[in-house]
Amino acid sequence: MEKTDFDAIVVGSGPNGLAAAIALQEVGLSVLLLEAKDTIGGGLRTKELTLPGFQHDVCSAIHPLAARSPYFQTLPLADHGLEYIYPEVAAAHPFDNGTAAALTQSLTQTAQSLGKDEKAYLKLIKGLVQDWPQLANTVLGPLQFPKNPVAMAQFGLKAMAPATTLANLYFSTPEARGLWAGMAAHSIQPLTRMTTSAIGLVLMAQAHLHGWPLPKGGSQSIANALASYFTSLGGKIETNFEVKSLAQLPSSKAVLFDMTPKQLLQIAGHTFSSVYKWQLERYQYGLGVFKIDWALSGPIPFTAPECRKAGTVHLGNTLEEITAAEQMTWDGKHPEKPFVLLAQQSVFDAFRAPKGQHTAWAYCHVPHGSTVDMTAAIENQVERYAPGFKDLILARHTMNTHQIEAYNPNYIGGDINGGVINLSQLFTRPALRSSPYRTSVKGLYLCSSSTPPGGGVHGMCGYYAADRALRDIFNLKAKPLP
Repeated sequence: MEKTDFDAIVVGSGPNGLAAAIALQEVGLSVLLLEAKDTIGGGLRTKELTLPGFQHDVCSAIHPLAARSPYFQTLPLADHGLEYIYPEVAAAHPFDNGTAAALTQSLTQTAQSLGKDEKAYLKLIKGLVQDWPQLANTVLGPLQFPKNPVAMAQFGLKAMAPATTLANLYFSTPEARGLWAGMAAHSIQPLTRMTTSAIGLVLMAQAHLHGWPLPKGGSQSIANALASYFTSLGGKIETNFEVKSLAQLPSSKAVLFDMTPKQLLQIAGHTFSSVYKWQLERYQYGLGVFKIDWALSGPIPFTAPECRKAGTVHLGNTLEEITAAEQMTWDGKHPEKPFVLLAQQSVFDAFRAPKGQHTAWAYCHVPHGSTVDMTAAIENQVERYAPGFKDLILARHTMNTHQIEAYNPNYIGGDINGGVINLSQLFTRPALRSSPYRTSVKGLYLCSSSTPPGGGVHGMCGYYAADRALRDIFNLKAKPLP
């Protein structure tokens, strides 16, 4: 094989880029990881965005899939400084009457708290919790024949359904229906669309299996641990290296891109076949987000005690209200009462704020590319369930979709999922091919969340892309998953 500067180059140091680089380096290749910014991490960065001493997660914050990712579990990340904190309540969902539904690690406790819907909740989720160890590698991977076809079929029938359909089939109480709506809304689509149940089911199962942890010290801690392990294996990282053309890269046998189709086309589109280029140009991006970080003088005074114990709080009241808000957003409007996803990391991690003070992190969905300021709408939603919240605000930092994309070019139009995860892009993102990670040019691969299984901090897109490159180019295989 021809001598090159590196065996492989990975462009982009988000969780998938880091995972791909590690998977390649672990089997003895020489790997260079390039990052355009001055720090590694992509969506895994923590900064003082508001006031000195207040550490805010710039993008991702709570990580249901990271701690138990099939690939990350194989890595000695604890030895490289990564520690997870597990809130007592994974996620809480408050209502206007001052009560809240709570998703905890205990399946029994969660089900019992839903009253008349106890049996229905168990019927919906218990089987998935029991089967998840056999399903994880299949669900969090490219389209493949499952190890347990029966369990996968049972999951698939529910996962493919619209979230509103499952809600009507299973739940009668506002508590269960609201809790479910908040979970399914992570799909960032109208809840009446097919496949919106998939993410809700997976997130609920993760809570019962392992909780929804947050990394001690901030999301940057995950990136730092991954980078530390990568360099301990001999890998090389270069920051402040923005790749705009293939000609900039040192010589290598394989290049893996942790970016979306839009950037890939700009860099290498001229080398692609007309069919592959056409497919990438048709790739669909989804809704954006408007995000706020707050420096607070005290903890958020939620009325419902369950919310004060939760790492994540979903603000949107009933299924019907959340469904309406998400549909309005999809239709290009900005709801007065948006569905808000909120995290309160400093309640559990003292590193995040000066003693006695706190941080909070929240976002709502907005139309793709929106520049509308949603600060008042989001803060009104928090105040709705935590009277007195606004009085605690010391400072805030906001990001609209343009600012989010400028910060991380993978977030096209503010889309944090790397593209819509709808029926046509669930397993075949970004194009219908024998392998979604291959481009039409030998040696060039895509390893971002624009490939299966999509968004989230789990590294599985990077792992599977690296495995594909190893098999194609080097006649090797990535380290097997458990």
